[in-house]
Amino acid sequence: MASIAGMVNVIGYQGFEHQALTHLTGITSQLGIAIIGAQGKASWHLLGILAAFTFGAMLSGVIIQNSTLRLGRRYGVALTLESILLFASIPLFKQHQIYGALLAATACGLQNALATTYSGAAVRSSHLTGMFTDLGIGLGHTLRGMPIPKRRILLSVFIITGFFFGGIFGALLFRRLGYDALLIPAALTGLTGIGYTAFQQWIIRKSKNME
Repeated sequence: MASIAGMVNVIGYQGFEHQALTHLTGITSQLGIAIIGAQGKASWHLLGILAAFTFGAMLSGVIIQNSTLRLGRRYGVALTLESILLFASIPLFKQHQIYGALLAATACGLQNALATTYSGAAVRSSHLTGMFTDLGIGLGHTLRGMPIPKRRILLSVFIITGFFFGGIFGALLFRRLGYDALLIPAALTGLTGIGYTAFQQWIIRKSKNME
């Protein structure tokens, strides 16, 4: 999921407005600069991305509803919706319309909230500030001779690495395919969502047959 977020963010950044889609801290700072500079269009665009990301997270909250990782949760529905949003953003990006970025930002907010929900707020898949912070804390504990939170450090390294290489892959895809590069993360999330839902239904049918 971190790799997918890295791909989407890089593809969005290399687009017509050079606007990141997942890093709300930077977007909020840019919004402040745009407001002070009386850049009305840029301000509305940045505000729209913030609102779209938040809306995506809200959708995840409505769909998932619980912070415990369980098979019965509707993760497949959330992933399939993320896929639909990414697919829908492609023609809008090609037309240089801000709505493409808004749909992609909604998809990122949905994914980030999904990961946050099932991990109990331990994982943020669409940005790395928390992961680098956790990695630094773990290394600091190591230097002090304190117990090493190995699981947390490994998780941080995996997410950072996944996001980084997802960004590299996204940049390469964008050079060759343009906005059609979004077809890759859209297809991956869609297949994962459909696969999860099919597996869930198979487990349910198997449980009923055993009763």
